[in-house]
Amino acid sequence: MKRLVYVLPLLAFLGLAYLLFDALFKPRAPDELPSALIGKPAPTMALPPLDAATPDFAPSDLRQGRVTVMNVFASWCLPCREEAPMLQALGHTKGFVLYGFVYRDTGAKARAFLNEVGNPFQRIGLDADGRAGIEWGVYGVPETFIIDGRGIIRERIVGALTEEKLKSELFPAVEAARQD
Repeated sequence: MKRLVYVLPLLAFLGLAYLLFDALFKPRAPDELPSALIGKPAPTMALPPLDAATPDFAPSDLRQGRVTVMNVFASWCLPCREEAPMLQALGHTKGFVLYGFVYRDTGAKARAFLNEVGNPFQRIGLDADGRAGIEWGVYGVPETFIIDGRGIIRERIVGALTEEKLKSELFPAVEAARQD
């Protein structure tokens, strides 16, 4: 009985140590982290416009009866630069509006970035301090959200958009959001 008093805490410690050690070497990719906002209304935090030349979007703009594709990006983000050609193509696609959400960046740097890679967005909001990103559950950039006409988030795509992601994730999510 005396041995059991010493052995049980040791076994519990070893079990906990194993679980923690194992978790260090099996990190989950950000795209495997589920968004708690899927199926819920988009956050109502209003963002200021990127600059005087760009219209911003208010939470009510996400509930106008049309599907919105919102891309979260930043000038310091290399994958954002890589996905720019895909966004340019999306900017000319019918069936949804494309909004931008500048995350943890300055307006001047974001404007220079868009002048360099092109601006496919109809409206752009600026989240300089990252507070809106927290509301949206942004893990990193780029991320893309598909929002139905009632302002409900239907899908979140993590990482740079590629042709494969457009075909397998974005377009099916847009079509599903259109059906709702």
